[in-house]
Amino acid sequence: MDELLRQAAARAIAYLEAIGRRPVAPDPAAIAALSQLEIGLPDAPADPMRVLQVLDTVGSPATVAACGPRYFGFVTGGALPAALAANWLAGAWDQNAAFDDSAAAVARFERVALDWLIGLFGLPASCGGAFVTGATMANFCALAAARHALSGRAGWDVEAHGLYGAPQLKVVAGQEAHVSLFKALGLLGLGRRAATRVPVDAQGRMHADALPDLDECTIVCAQAGNVNTGACDPLEAICEAAARRGAWVHVDGAFGLWAAAAPRRAHLVAGLAMADSWATDAHKWLNVPYDSGVALVRDARALHGAMAMSAEYLPAAASVRHPSHFTPELSRRARGVDIWAALYALGRSGVAHLVERNCVLAAIFAQRLRAAGYEVLNEVVLNQVLVSFGDAAMTAHVIARVRQDGTCWCGGTVWQGRSAMRISVSNWSTLEQDVERSAAAIIACARAAGAPTRGP
Repeated sequence: MDELLRQAAARAIAYLEAIGRRPVAPDPAAIAALSQLEIGLPDAPADPMRVLQVLDTVGSPATVAACGPRYFGFVTGGALPAALAANWLAGAWDQNAAFDDSAAAVARFERVALDWLIGLFGLPASCGGAFVTGATMANFCALAAARHALSGRAGWDVEAHGLYGAPQLKVVAGQEAHVSLFKALGLLGLGRRAATRVPVDAQGRMHADALPDLDECTIVCAQAGNVNTGACDPLEAICEAAARRGAWVHVDGAFGLWAAAAPRRAHLVAGLAMADSWATDAHKWLNVPYDSGVALVRDARALHGAMAMSAEYLPAAASVRHPSHFTPELSRRARGVDIWAALYALGRSGVAHLVERNCVLAAIFAQRLRAAGYEVLNEVVLNQVLVSFGDAAMTAHVIARVRQDGTCWCGGTVWQGRSAMRISVSNWSTLEQDVERSAAAIIACARAAGAPTRGP
């Protein structure tokens, strides 16, 4: 085992050392070589060294360099060195992060990381939290807590009796709310299409003055960080309106919640602490390895009530914080260890610097593309840039050329009827030189494609 793990580490290090020099998209030949994996299950055991060799020689070249400095396709962070190292060590521990008494070390790391996150975001100290796979499950957990609390106010135990005969809960969300929110609503039985949709402005911010009538059976779903523009809903106004009627406010802040950690961006999420629950990803702006999401709920009892379980062979909740009483899973890897390591390595100022630097780099991207004559469709307030290269066909053509060029990797989207390239800057290792090189490559591809430019 010793030599196998040394070889694995050596191969991983070599992969990471080369990540900034290789094309971001894999070569078509590398994708074609994946056909080597299409074999029947071997009858006999294989040498673990051979298994590792196939993983590296067939798998590594076919990966997208998403952890590298010039990947801008989705809001995908890299892996901070401290977080990756912690991930490796926690993998060796192989702890089931379910109970305090059977995995005391990881439970304690998670509890400390949770306290640090609550303080970093400026949220109430009473918050409970769950470390989950990503923002979809974080939304699920937070909305389950809301369902538990609001149903309980109406005298209904939804976990015991389900939704048949339950008080009707209403959901309100912005017109540009993220699809993962609606998936979570569907999983909870509240309906993907049942939400009342509130109109938004040109950046995707909800019009707080257009909220419908709210009451104690209403969940208002606000957004911090629109996935296309980066814009944040007016949280203070929304929370004030909800508080007057006893409604629950949930904030989907998959990446935008991290604006609260950067003093120069915190105004974008003013009023954040007035909400009742929050969801975010750590594998986005905190740059920990996949997968890692966090659900936070003001009233820890609501989250516990929605998620706790009991059986004769399981430890009782009592006064100990057993992680599995706050998450959907019983068996779960120790995600909080990676988060603890990233926060410990960065500190409060390091997190703020990481967020702010990515925002500045996004603004540089926008400046270079505008100066070349291409239309930037959004106000670049966080780390998102939307750029149009003409009609849908031309924009798609430019995106394809950029990926083929390999200097960087960007995605496509449609924003309020306009096709656009979407550029997301969220990697800890991205430098200004990476942005300059990538912007130059995008401009060159657009010119080669004949994309129209705007006049002076």
